[in-house]
Amino acid sequence: MQQLPCGERFIRCLLGEEIDRVPFGVNLGWWPWGDAMGNFVRESGIDDLDLNKYFGYDMSFASPQIHAGFFPGFEYELIEETEDFITARDWYGIVKRNFKDLHSMPLFIEHPVKEPEDWEEIKEKRLNPNTPGRIFEDWDAFRARIRETGEAVQVGSFPYGVFGTPRDFMGSEELLMAFYTEPEMVRDMMETITTLWINNWEQVAREVQIDHIHIWEDMSGCQGSLLSPAMVEEFMMPQYDRIADFAQANGVRIVSVDTDGDCSELVPIMMNHGINMFFPFETQASNDIIYFRDKYPTLGIMCGLDKRALAADKAAVDKEIEKCATMISRGRYIPGFDHLIPPDAKWENFKYAAEQIKALCYR
Repeated sequence: MQQLPCGERFIRCLLGEEIDRVPFGVNLGWWPWGDAMGNFVRESGIDDLDLNKYFGYDMSFASPQIHAGFFPGFEYELIEETEDFITARDWYGIVKRNFKDLHSMPLFIEHPVKEPEDWEEIKEKRLNPNTPGRIFEDWDAFRARIRETGEAVQVGSFPYGVFGTPRDFMGSEELLMAFYTEPEMVRDMMETITTLWINNWEQVAREVQIDHIHIWEDMSGCQGSLLSPAMVEEFMMPQYDRIADFAQANGVRIVSVDTDGDCSELVPIMMNHGINMFFPFETQASNDIIYFRDKYPTLGIMCGLDKRALAADKAAVDKEIEKCATMISRGRYIPGFDHLIPPDAKWENFKYAAEQIKALCYR
């Protein structure tokens, strides 16, 4: 068949439809984290190394510029600076202590919602869907871009999810307690942000065709979901149903969820409420993408190759390449490692894996 635009290739692959080839180099499973890029430059001897150009990564989605959370956000506030650390309040109202190089997870010190009164004030002042300037896209330029690149249109991104965003409002421990101590506030948070997003998306849909809705949750650890399946159904899924209704009414073909950790409890629940693609399937959290492929044949899967192999040896990398080949042969799969590439990855391993996986995609 003729060569497809990159966005259409991405969507059709995940839906199990006919494609010219499998997308390559898409999403977080191909990008370095922390010192990894500096290590790659040093180990490769290529001073101007650009992974996108070097390997020929595909493009996929274009996202309109939207303030999908607090708007106005909190003003940046520097609280403390030492030789190694910066403590500051960010746009989301979160006080974090960070290494100055930003190459590790921060320490979360304070969140903006501590009491129901804080939530009511923030909802009124910072989460009004109709605040002028929430969508700040130049639509003529955006339409020209997607005509030129062939990208499909995505709405939704990090750090916005039905669970993920309230977690940023309150912090993990306080939010999880609030499901018991302030359940109506939690429901109101989830309903408010979903209403905000759908309002935004309706405006986008008047300008361009939306192809992909993405929901960021990161609501699992190695032990599984942070919420019981019953609580996921009760609190979250009514909002997922609203998102699914919007998707169906507006011809949106992919609705995806990103959650780290063991997602095995969440996949079947969310698939029943309109989700048809998941990533990144972290293997260190006991996710096996071949198992998921067998159990959920209609699920679009992205990533899931063990990034730890890149710090090991060629035999470990070959094992992941073999897994990738199996998944590609089964369909509805876009290859990638199971999160950002860590600093202990070796350039030769990464280069070898990328070249071999690209060959599988172009086969």
